[in-house]
Amino acid sequence: MREWIFKMRGGLWTLLFLIILFTAKKTSLNQILIALAFIIAGQVWRCWAVGFIGLYRGENVKAQKLATTGPYALMRNPLYFGNFLIGLGWAIIAGAYAIVIFILSFYVLYNLAIIPHEENFLRSKFGSEYENYCANVKRFYPAKFKFENLKGNFDSKILMRSEIHTIISTVIGTAIILAVCYT
Repeated sequence: MREWIFKMRGGLWTLLFLIILFTAKKTSLNQILIALAFIIAGQVWRCWAVGFIGLYRGENVKAQKLATTGPYALMRNPLYFGNFLIGLGWAIIAGAYAIVIFILSFYVLYNLAIIPHEENFLRSKFGSEYENYCANVKRFYPAKFKFENLKGNFDSKILMRSEIHTIISTVIGTAIILAVCYT
């Protein structure tokens, strides 16, 4: 089941967006400004994270090397943390009901299915290297880390190759929710 959810994560993200959209209520400018801060922070965070991995799009889990620098020195799942911020921003625009739905759905999808599926792959591929990494770096929040680990080989070319899809989806999704909630 986790493998299927992982493969369908893009479609499930779209479904979650639609649920947020259909629960949306008219909102205030202050709410929108707060939400935009979350959305922008999430997309910037994702862009930073993408530059530290070479390959991440696709229906199957894959990794050529274990990413442990940049945002991966702070948390094991910076891409999903970026998704969380973006989705939370959309939910803030849509209203309290959407926030509750989003947080619960995100928790179930990511913490109970997608991330454990990836972790099993990484554990089997990288063994003790991954176990040591897990012992020092939490899933979604900084624990103990060394500032020098934040430095690494950032590859800006991957942004246009792989992250452009997410950037476009984020901009379009945000525009749609704003059109529904602020007009």
